[in-house]
Amino acid sequence: MSDFENVLAEKVKSVEDIISRFLPEEEGYQKTILEAMNYSVNAGGKRLRPLLMQEVYGLCGGSDPETIAPFMAALEMIHTYSLVHDDLPAMDNDDYRRGKLTTHKKFGEDMGILAGDALLNYAYETAFHAFDSHTEPERVAAALQVLGKKAGVYGMVGGQVVDVENNGKFVDEKTLFFVYENKTSALLEAAFMTGGILAGASGEEIQRLEQIGRNLGVAFQIQDDI
Repeated sequence: MSDFENVLAEKVKSVEDIISRFLPEEEGYQKTILEAMNYSVNAGGKRLRPLLMQEVYGLCGGSDPETIAPFMAALEMIHTYSLVHDDLPAMDNDDYRRGKLTTHKKFGEDMGILAGDALLNYAYETAFHAFDSHTEPERVAAALQVLGKKAGVYGMVGGQVVDVENNGKFVDEKTLFFVYENKTSALLEAAFMTGGILAGASGEEIQRLEQIGRNLGVAFQIQDDI
């Protein structure tokens, strides 16, 4: 492995450890849904979004792990919920993801739906832990506002809606880029922006970080489609 690959592997391992800290204990009457949530998050992945958030936070001068860690875990939970719902029979109807049974195939379609719902809600419960850190509450609130918007109807969900309505086929560039910039780019924008906001970056810097995230998402999706 190259030096870059070694460093990346170490950073991903660190991100995995952070995410694991915030996963729920599998106990109580609702144990099944907690198992499904943890199964979904632990199914693998590049952990690109929380990793980028952490890097941006550090580059912008952030230094409190108790501020950034809850947001890193929350963003990965939001990303995971979107994949769990994408795999459902009403959407992509996939049986496997990364070589493992999809959540609804392992736990049933009902639990697949509920696991996605639970991860989305639990993501915000997790992010709220940042209010217990030494970072100003105003920064945490601003980061939450960005996270909520980028994950919602004016972000990832909105892009997914247009993608589903068009069955993944587009006849004009404007619609295609709307999907790219929302379904794919929105959570990357959230990673860059929340990292900057929590570190105290200026408004102008946050706008630049948003554009970087958008460009990265569009480039990734173009390559993926090709």
